[in-house]
Amino acid sequence: MPAVSAPDRARAALRRLLPTPPPWVAMYHSIADTPDDPYQVTVSPVRFARQLHWLGDRGLRGVSVRELLAATAAGRARGLVGLTFDDGYADFLDSALPLLRRHGFTATVFVLAGRLGGENAWDADGPRRPLLDEDQVARIAAAGMEIGSHGMLHSSLLTADDDTLAEDTRRSREILTELTGTPADGYCYPYGHVDARAIRAVRAAGYRYACGIDPGALTSTYALPRVHIGEQDTSWRLAAKRAVHPLRRRRPAEAPEPFRPAGAALS
Repeated sequence: MPAVSAPDRARAALRRLLPTPPPWVAMYHSIADTPDDPYQVTVSPVRFARQLHWLGDRGLRGVSVRELLAATAAGRARGLVGLTFDDGYADFLDSALPLLRRHGFTATVFVLAGRLGGENAWDADGPRRPLLDEDQVARIAAAGMEIGSHGMLHSSLLTADDDTLAEDTRRSREILTELTGTPADGYCYPYGHVDARAIRAVRAAGYRYACGIDPGALTSTYALPRVHIGEQDTSWRLAAKRAVHPLRRRRPAEAPEPFRPAGAALS
């Protein structure tokens, strides 16, 4: 048996001491051509196609968060990247879905159950964008994409009273489950706002996971961090963001609900 060098032993010991980082999950919003994007939430179809090619060229496959977590629990997540789309913009159907299917990718689309067929009224300074309606959501689900909840109206949960909190989590899940015929497993915190109370409400509503943005000490299966992907993310920027993820997103020791690594249950 070959001898193990001192540096290799040190690296192995360090890996055992450090907590397992959550999987890499990319956060998109709208896929469209627009000159007016004050919140930096839009990626052009051309740029999006290049980003998907970047993944494929490196042997990476984009999947829904549901699939990513199931693969992680089974020890099969190598080469998988979670793809999420917040707010449920209607352009997903014509701009994102065909490109995802061309690459054999799936994704999770977080929609607002109380604004189906409406618009992004919460964005005070941005252009009005149409949101997916009931028929479009059903078509996306039938195409193999995961549908998750982004709440009812895109309101922060941090200031919601108990009744509003329950409505935003439980009722939105009921609406989407009835619409798609499949239980909505995932929740996405509006604005990425999450605290321990919001996490308890999401768990009580029956979700199996939830996505934030940069939840810090709350990082867990119910507060997964994600990496924002925008129009300026060329190949080298994507490579840099993926490289630093294991360092920046490791679960702090004090996290109340640790991310479950390979082999652990999701519930």
